[in-house]
Amino acid sequence: MAVKFVGLTLTLCLSVAPVLAAPDPLEDFPGGRGTTADHSVQAFSHPLGGTRAQLRREFSVGNSFFNLAWVASPSSTTARDGLGPTFNATSCSACHFKDGRGRGLPDSDGDTHVSVLFRLGVKAGADTLVHPAYGGQLQPHGVAGVPGEGRPYVRFETIVVSYPDGLLARLARPIYEFFDLAFGAFGADTVVSPRVAPQMVGLGLVEAIPEGQILRQEDPYDADGDGISGRANRVWSLELGREMLGRFGWKAGQPSLQEQNAAAFVGDMGITSPLHPEEDCPAPQEACRRGRTQEDVPLERLTQVTTYTQLLTVPSRRDPRSPEVLRGREVFHQIGCASCHTPAFDTSPAAAHEVLRSQRIYPYSDFLLHDMGDELADDREAVRFEGLATTREWRTPPLWGLGLIPTVNGHARLLHDGRARGVEEAVLWHGGEGKAAREAFKAAPAADRRALVRFVESL
Repeated sequence: MAVKFVGLTLTLCLSVAPVLAAPDPLEDFPGGRGTTADHSVQAFSHPLGGTRAQLRREFSVGNSFFNLAWVASPSSTTARDGLGPTFNATSCSACHFKDGRGRGLPDSDGDTHVSVLFRLGVKAGADTLVHPAYGGQLQPHGVAGVPGEGRPYVRFETIVVSYPDGLLARLARPIYEFFDLAFGAFGADTVVSPRVAPQMVGLGLVEAIPEGQILRQEDPYDADGDGISGRANRVWSLELGREMLGRFGWKAGQPSLQEQNAAAFVGDMGITSPLHPEEDCPAPQEACRRGRTQEDVPLERLTQVTTYTQLLTVPSRRDPRSPEVLRGREVFHQIGCASCHTPAFDTSPAAAHEVLRSQRIYPYSDFLLHDMGDELADDREAVRFEGLATTREWRTPPLWGLGLIPTVNGHARLLHDGRARGVEEAVLWHGGEGKAAREAFKAAPAADRRALVRFVESL
């Protein structure tokens, strides 16, 4: 049997494990030769070691566009105008502060943070369509003369989890509400999918993994009978005009960093590009439609931002040889976590930049989709929502850098919407393919549970 935790949605996977080999010294450097030793608040913001000359300058230019705020058109700052007409944030870094992970949810009932967005869809049979009044994503804000679409709010319900040894854990189930909706109620068939901005480390290395290394891990019909049915998402590439493997986003809905960035520009800030030449202004939103602009970000600038995101490196491990971390590593493998959180990949010798090529990396993800059960699902029906991904499926996220989120971003919130306040809670939220793993984690001695959490935080 297997235990998964996806997500942060973390995916533990439960099975009989072989004798565990000693740690590979290379694993201390998850991002390969370009790994950074910085464990400070700047840990997520360095280029890969070995990035030089012109490429480092391009990294710096992309960094400036990633961090500075955009303004509405027309403006005297023509290099940075085009915001809106409706939007969720005014800059990339507003959600990915210091290239890190967004908090998403408040500590108690209240308005959600800018770093959580809400994808929208309307069920149509086994598929979903964009919402006719609100489009594909809720936009709380508008430029002058354009109303925002609505205000997201969250309240929490406490769930008490009892361990067999008598210890208790308290989870906070988020219940989302929407106020001041400018174009009417969503409707009963609306699917709402909250998504928190993840940390940015190692994305170029993920892009450099050969497709075959990911696809060979697929088991969509659970042929091995372990209760885990990982499958790849297949999505349409606007750049190449063909179907490709999805790698990026909580549901692996984008095939490349260029397309991920272009989608984020238009989806989160209303900034158009050659890949997305029009803003999402549904028919009822007349003010939004009047304020539309075209190609706010030229291809050259989009590519500079993509270069920046490709080159962000991964921090090295912390205390990888401490006895508790080593015991946690044993537990991680013994209960089968590594069957979903695949430790290692090798990047292609033909990757986009030399510093990305032929690297042994340790992201701890299979980059496949998994059904994580009712509690983490966007909808109880398995309706197709993003590429082949359903409302119940999430891509296994990489675990590298997870333990430095509190240092960089001042919180420990995990999972796709930030509901979990640390690794332990992330495990306890898992159902579906992760249910057996969750129960195995609960049944483990408290010292082993602590050791597993410590190991994950060391990655």
